[in-house]
Amino acid sequence: MRRILLLAIIAVSALAQFPSWAQIVSPDSAVIRRKNVLREFDSRPYFGLYKDNYFLFGTTVGHKPTRSNTNVKFQVSISQKLTRTTLPFGTYLYLFYTQKVFWNILEDSMPMTDLNFNPGIGLTKPLFSHDRYIGKVSLILEHESNGRDSIWSRSWERLSLAANIFIDNNLMVHGKVWIPIVDGKHNRDILHYSGMYQVGTQFISNDRRFTGSVILTKRAGWKFFDYNTIIEFGYRFSKRDNQYFFLQYYNGYGEGMLDYNRFHSMLRVGICIKPQFFSDY
Repeated sequence: MRRILLLAIIAVSALAQFPSWAQIVSPDSAVIRRKNVLREFDSRPYFGLYKDNYFLFGTTVGHKPTRSNTNVKFQVSISQKLTRTTLPFGTYLYLFYTQKVFWNILEDSMPMTDLNFNPGIGLTKPLFSHDRYIGKVSLILEHESNGRDSIWSRSWERLSLAANIFIDNNLMVHGKVWIPIVDGKHNRDILHYSGMYQVGTQFISNDRRFTGSVILTKRAGWKFFDYNTIIEFGYRFSKRDNQYFFLQYYNGYGEGMLDYNRFHSMLRVGICIKPQFFSDY
């Protein structure tokens, strides 16, 4: 487990190096131009950030904090472009990998109680309108499991269609819907807790220092307000760095694979490294 943590720290540190916002945005305006974006997509197959990479510490909301309900949550998320040139329909083939870990550092022996592995492969297409980059759409085949056996085993597959649309340079809306294949023997009802689709929005200030987001995941069923909710705020330490002070609030089910059917209301703070433009979810 300690080796996993060490590799995570090394990977996140390496992934912090990527082209700055100023290298993508047109020099005469705040518009993200087609040629600038395509140059970044085409210039090289590169190993980069996918979703947010963070290291957070926190405890439950609404109950007395204890050693068992206070923990560290960290995530490492990377992508690798597998094609140097565009595929049909202007798409690019990517390999994705996200690992999320829950670490009870206050308990004896500091156990990592839940490790979630989420690899995937998919096609991504950048979207343009009148030469302006407005977002991207991705079709991803992904697997998620916790790598355990017996009654603690959890796993499922999803064919996901995801889209990120930039309303302007400060606001992005996103959505993701999936066709699930639930093959885990002990998580047949996972859709009622981890959901069928998600929607959300993210705001970034003009100086790229402050960010805030809301992500809603609809659990299966007909209840209208039956959502898992994530609220996040980030503040970048310096314009020259890509490290954010980060606050995350999670309310609902499905935060981790092992206890996907248990309700959690958790508030955590820590450090986050974010990808270019806006985050993926």
